[in-house]
Amino acid sequence: MTEQDRAEVARVNSLLKEKILQWLPGPGKLQTAIPGLVLAHRTEANQSEHIFGNPCVGVIVQGNKCSVMGSREYRYGAGQYCVSGVDMPSAFYVINPSTEVPFLSMGLDLDRYLITRLTAELAPSTATGHGPCQGVAVSAADPDLLGAFLRLLHLLDKPEQIPFLAPMVIQEIHYILLMGPMGENLRKLNTLGSQSNQIAQAIFWLRNNYRKPFQVDSLARQVNMATSTFHRHFKEVTGLSPLQFHKRLRLYEAQRLMLVENEAASSAGFAVGYESITQFNREYKRLFGEPPHRDLNRRKGNM
Repeated sequence: MTEQDRAEVARVNSLLKEKILQWLPGPGKLQTAIPGLVLAHRTEANQSEHIFGNPCVGVIVQGNKCSVMGSREYRYGAGQYCVSGVDMPSAFYVINPSTEVPFLSMGLDLDRYLITRLTAELAPSTATGHGPCQGVAVSAADPDLLGAFLRLLHLLDKPEQIPFLAPMVIQEIHYILLMGPMGENLRKLNTLGSQSNQIAQAIFWLRNNYRKPFQVDSLARQVNMATSTFHRHFKEVTGLSPLQFHKRLRLYEAQRLMLVENEAASSAGFAVGYESITQFNREYKRLFGEPPHRDLNRRKGNM
């Protein structure tokens, strides 16, 4: 990136900060009037959160963040963005925010169908395509990406224009991502017939059927892959084995049910597919460090 680009990134980043604080002056998360666009403002340090996220791009405007997606850790900060090309179990916390210098970020859900269409229309990639396909990547934001996000935030001031102009800006953001460092992996994950797309289909199936028990070889056959090949590529994309991914998905959803919908631990365990509450408690403690009741009380005390 040239000095001129770095200066432009700093300028646009400052404007993005103003817009986020305009719409979200205090701590919290805002689902904006633009579908899929979320703003975040955080002042609590080292408060871990667990989510099972959709494919998305997250841009940090101020502060620093640590995310564990699958089994991989990513640390990134202002002027950087993270792209997740598949549904991923994620744990994250922001690093040393304060009321004076809060953590500020933007997130936009990615549209699989738009990526597939753009991929088909773009010229073939010049990359060899033989390297591993990871589902997540972090990179420095360039002026084009930040400028597109700024135009998206400006539309919040003109809600009557959102239905007409927001889809065009969102398509531009998808195009920029496809032409950027994560572009080759996004193409692989959304190109029908590719091994990475077969893994993306398996992840989509797990996301919608997490309550059901499953066999790895059966899911591999469902997406037309040999079991050993399926297992290897699944771990390349997600950082987890299929069974680890399935278990984490269940436990994250159980935690959400208890925190957001006030389900009892036993009810949450049964709701996500566990037949034994003892097994649910044991696996919950192994992942989150505490049994469900204690973890729930601690998290609610921090809210």
